[in-house]
Amino acid sequence: MSSFARLIEEFDPAAGILPPPHWFQGRTVYGGLTAALALQAAIGSAPAGLPPLRAAQVAFVGPASGALRFRPRLLREGKSSLSIDVDADSDGEPALRALFVFAAARASRIAHDFSRRPQVRPAGEGPPLPMHELAPRFLGNFDVRLAGGSAPVSGAANPEFIAWVRHLDDEGVAPAVALVALADALPPAALASFTEMAPVSSITWSFELFDPPAGRGWFLLRSFSQQAAHGYSVQDMDIWDESGRRVLAGRQSVALYPQGRGH
Repeated sequence: MSSFARLIEEFDPAAGILPPPHWFQGRTVYGGLTAALALQAAIGSAPAGLPPLRAAQVAFVGPASGALRFRPRLLREGKSSLSIDVDADSDGEPALRALFVFAAARASRIAHDFSRRPQVRPAGEGPPLPMHELAPRFLGNFDVRLAGGSAPVSGAANPEFIAWVRHLDDEGVAPAVALVALADALPPAALASFTEMAPVSSITWSFELFDPPAGRGWFLLRSFSQQAAHGYSVQDMDIWDESGRRVLAGRQSVALYPQGRGH
């Protein structure tokens, strides 16, 4: 079984990669891994002295089920920022398009953070995420401990998941790449309102990094479905490190297939 660290170490964007079965979710590769591979390709193609990743926009165009090839392209390099887009194909068919913006820190008197981290038990102390028989295989690459919110497929009125998550092996991986790979590890939050298991699929994902992660270990993930209608959900996603710093905020569009019966 190839670990995340080994997979990144051997990754060659141009040569392509056939993701191992234990990184799949249904018929496609786990979206967090595909996005992380795209980011790794962007970093590998960038000029020396690349500043930290600040923002990303990712579109999951089609199933990433076959050999993946990534094509990064430098769009623009300015004095303090640069933008790189990445296209990924799966067996020659479009699978992902991503835009990454890297930017150096700026001197500013403006600094505030009105986000509120949920009051939860310490990292690693919660119960493991219940593994439904239809749970995606990629979850075996992470340690996931429930910290609040609702349980998947529980018919909950509160469509929220909160959990501590860490990689089982991210040794030697760039911290931003490792963070992106685990940032989508929680099930789509609308799944909490389902009363039986049914397919869901991420469509788009945008996120910002406020403080580039300096370390590894546990991260607190929160996903909340702000609105669901017509077979789609829009969810907010936040991540804090163990010290309580919010390191990532995102939003994701999710397709809910008709088998899902809500609360």
